[in-house]
Amino acid sequence: MAIRLGDVAPDFTADTTEGPISFHEWKGDSWAVLFSHPKDFTPVCTTELGYTARLAEEFAARNVKVIGLSCDTVEDHAAWSQDIEDTQGIRPNFPMIGDADRAVADLYDMIHPNASDTMTVRSVFVIGPDNTVKLTITYPASTGRNFDEVLRVIDSLQLTAAKKVATPVNWNNGDDVIIVPALSNEEAAELFPGGWDEQKPYLRVVSQP
Repeated sequence: MAIRLGDVAPDFTADTTEGPISFHEWKGDSWAVLFSHPKDFTPVCTTELGYTARLAEEFAARNVKVIGLSCDTVEDHAAWSQDIEDTQGIRPNFPMIGDADRAVADLYDMIHPNASDTMTVRSVFVIGPDNTVKLTITYPASTGRNFDEVLRVIDSLQLTAAKKVATPVNWNNGDDVIIVPALSNEEAAELFPGGWDEQKPYLRVVSQP
């Protein structure tokens, strides 16, 4: 069954490259990015894991924990980490789940039979502090992900969870935002005393709070 936005992210226990974990306990009250890659010792995945490792400080600054998964063993992950360091200049600095029995992949619907019966697709789940799923993205096996985009979405999710705003097309942290339509002008005036640009009654643009 597909996981939908707002669903509680399924809990699980698994072995990882950093030891056994219970997912919800490991995550705690942090945000989390759970992402799957099709197979160890493959080219696109090697570049993805190296780049994700380089973003460690960016994720930490946002209180985000990162965890990867493929249907390979922890031993394979550990051996592959050397290849990642050799080619990308850095080894994974986040846990990678060994899921040879596909238990977690099946739980999160990461295997799409029309694409492959044995390999996980490039799934991304962003999970909030309340353990609910805030974002899902699915890429085909041949297309590497844009992890800068994952960070951009997390910035939007964290901002809009705290403030009564939405983020417009191509928004980046620091850009103008939109006051949510559910907020009346009277209510908006209390939250945004500096005013806003009312382009339409439903499109009120304001500096990022």
